[in-house]
Amino acid sequence: MTFLQQDLEQPVTYLDNSSTTQPCPTAVSRMTAALTEGWGNPSSLHRLGMVAQLEMDAARWLLAEKLSCKPAEVYFTGGGTEANNMALFGGAMAGRRRGNRVVTTAIEHPSVLEAAAALEKEGFQVVRLTPDSDGKVPAAALEEAIDKNTVLVSVMYVNNETGAIQPVEAAAAAIRRAGAPALLHCDCVQAFGKIPVRPARLGADLVTVSAHKIHGPKGVGALYVSGKARIVPRVFGGGQEKNLRPGTEPTPAIAGFRGALEELPEPAAQLPKMRRLRDYAEEKLRQTGEAVIHSTPDSLPYILNFSLPGLRSEILLHFLEERNIFVSSGSACARGKGSYVLRAQGISDRLADSAIRVSFSRYNTEADADRLADAIRAAAGRLRRQ
Repeated sequence: MTFLQQDLEQPVTYLDNSSTTQPCPTAVSRMTAALTEGWGNPSSLHRLGMVAQLEMDAARWLLAEKLSCKPAEVYFTGGGTEANNMALFGGAMAGRRRGNRVVTTAIEHPSVLEAAAALEKEGFQVVRLTPDSDGKVPAAALEEAIDKNTVLVSVMYVNNETGAIQPVEAAAAAIRRAGAPALLHCDCVQAFGKIPVRPARLGADLVTVSAHKIHGPKGVGALYVSGKARIVPRVFGGGQEKNLRPGTEPTPAIAGFRGALEELPEPAAQLPKMRRLRDYAEEKLRQTGEAVIHSTPDSLPYILNFSLPGLRSEILLHFLEERNIFVSSGSACARGKGSYVLRAQGISDRLADSAIRVSFSRYNTEADADRLADAIRAAAGRLRRQ
């Protein structure tokens, strides 16, 4: 019996996969081998260093294959936050002589929003576009915001709270029509491994991905940088990752990333199964007569956002936790501050304050949805009587 189960007999139902995923067996195995056998410094010229370098090369080649890009365009980072910061600061600063306008959205991950705020303090004009009620930023708004002075556009592919799929290709088209010198950055942390992510097809110059969202380890991600794009470094050191991300590479984590990629199913093949699971869970929640669904049918089926009006998210979250059901109240990085994403798309404070994000992985089943719905029904009855 695990520490999660020692106080309760019911099984663990983990529905917080947008926060992090359980590392898969191949990821754990490859990390263990890298820690116990291939633990050399990949920059060292001896055999132990070469073993570590070969492991890192294999991971880079495999990730490039998944992204349909060249291995030379893949740069390993310490995670999605670092990759997003590299893209925003590196991209904006590289284009500073040609303009000072940065266009992004009001529903980005905090690592993009905070980086954009820092760029604003350095003299950049930052435009933050708001979504419609469906959670999507209108393509027309991108068209209007992007001009010849725009040096960077950052639009996430999938929103981490609602699953809304953003019009990244429309952003690329708007850049071309405006004749802007802008680089297009796309945070694909929630999209990668779940829907096809091909930077060239999206029209993106910079793409962020992360290992721990696809059953790999925490502490490692990657930034795709198109061979035609130029960004400037913000960290300086020994020249690793072609000077963009210097420092001794975390080869055990990169090996774990490789293991997760090896187990990763073809995203398009998984989508029908995940849509059935999301639709089943949504119907079960609707049958309780309590849930207000915020995610739309065309959102990424791995994420389902809903509210129980009159019950605060934190109270409901802990009620579910006591029953070994693990969900979240939004982005893990927001740490209980409330959903700026839902508010940006016009959802009332009352509903936003009671929002719950359920996020699935390929390991979840209809039984998990049944347990969630039963617990929601119990929560509505018990907590409202208190």
